[in-house]
Amino acid sequence: MCGSWELRCLLAAMLVIAAGRGAAYDTAIGAEAIAEAIRIGQSRIDRVRVDYHRAYRLDVRVPPVDYVELVTPFRRVVLAVEEREALGGRAFRQQEAQAVLAGHGQTLDVLVELTFHPQNAHVGVPAYEVLLASRPSGSLIRPRSLRRVPRFSPRLDSGPTRSPYPAPWVTASGQPTLGGTLVASFDGAPLDAQATYDVVVREKETELARATVALASLR
Repeated sequence: MCGSWELRCLLAAMLVIAAGRGAAYDTAIGAEAIAEAIRIGQSRIDRVRVDYHRAYRLDVRVPPVDYVELVTPFRRVVLAVEEREALGGRAFRQQEAQAVLAGHGQTLDVLVELTFHPQNAHVGVPAYEVLLASRPSGSLIRPRSLRRVPRFSPRLDSGPTRSPYPAPWVTASGQPTLGGTLVASFDGAPLDAQATYDVVVREKETELARATVALASLR
């Protein structure tokens, strides 16, 4: 809360977000961009963080795909700062942000949230694929790695600082798989920052769903 300064704080924070939206997706983040990411992550105004993260979620709602979420290098720093703030730790520093980026390289993570029919017979998450399809050529880009994380209880999806990454689940034998998350990690270096891509989810050769993302609209 900003008290009597709430409106002024809100306007200042929204200007930070607007500045961030004005720059296209970039895998090479300098000191100025890191400072912007830290300011967003440290905002005490929930609306600021909610508005920022909204651009990175693409609603799909085509069963079994609920939505697609993206984590760019810039957003990775914002999420790390939010996690520190939620734990009440000391202020996040530039050197720590650089360490976070160094640990993940130029990776673009694409997370696909799934919900299965209650009467499904899945044991874990099926062997779904996540691909990027270039527009307009349609050429497919495969991820560097793909994790399939099952979910055995209803998804908790609330709060401005919810991490898009799934927590590890422990389940007793025979517990039904209610859904899951596909975490596809792509090498961001070859991607065209001004291009539009389709996130394609498929099972073998059958397409289940797709969502369109313009990298130029993200940071």
